[in-house]
Amino acid sequence: MAAKRGSAVQKDEVGPSSVLAYLDPHYWDERFSSEDHYEWLKDYSHFSHLIREYVKPNASVLELGCGNSQLCEELHNDGITEITCIDLSAVAVEKMQKRLRAKGYKDVKVLEADMLELPFDKECFDVVIEKGTMDVLFVDSGDPWNPRPANVTKVSAMLQGVHRVLKPSGIFISISFGQPHFRRPLFEAPEFTWSIQWETFGDGFHYYFYILKKGKRSTDCKGLDQRINLPSICLLHEELESEDFIFRSTVDELDD
Repeated sequence: MAAKRGSAVQKDEVGPSSVLAYLDPHYWDERFSSEDHYEWLKDYSHFSHLIREYVKPNASVLELGCGNSQLCEELHNDGITEITCIDLSAVAVEKMQKRLRAKGYKDVKVLEADMLELPFDKECFDVVIEKGTMDVLFVDSGDPWNPRPANVTKVSAMLQGVHRVLKPSGIFISISFGQPHFRRPLFEAPEFTWSIQWETFGDGFHYYFYILKKGKRSTDCKGLDQRINLPSICLLHEELESEDFIFRSTVDELDD
């Protein structure tokens, strides 16, 4: 897997001893303090063609859970310059701010904020993007077909916030391990007006690139009619050694 780590992180280290650590803010603070860069769910080069298809250069973009990813830099290099990034970790935010200033990305905003309580006005972003951030909310959800109510409540709060801050014709892009039969029941809640469709990318394992268009909900949208064909799981050697594999096997319970 094309993941890059900071020099302070050992290459043979594969995540925490338990995925429950991903729910602990102290884990992320400690990790970000020593790690310079890590990309979850492949790097930008694997899905940039999809970003270019759905996100216009003049769009105002909110990235949820930026961590130490280079996504905002890649978006900026693609001509998308009105970018706001948030993360719950103050350590990640401070390091990201310093990194962006050092590289000359002075117009990218990085704020400490909780994606479950977005501190933004109604209808202020054209696009909201998250890459692997929502998946963290599922690490202790139990049966993926019937997740615990507490986890559903958190995910619903996140989605409600995203829906609120999107402009009337805005787009939510969710890049996820989660397969459509797990994500659709949440995306299709009656309070949301967005249409649902998805694309896939990746080499051995397919990752999902969801496109939710606000104000476009209908019974004939691509996502609702699209046949769900589960990709065969043929993991590459580097994917088996990646932290992503541990996270993915917990989130989607690869039992086939």
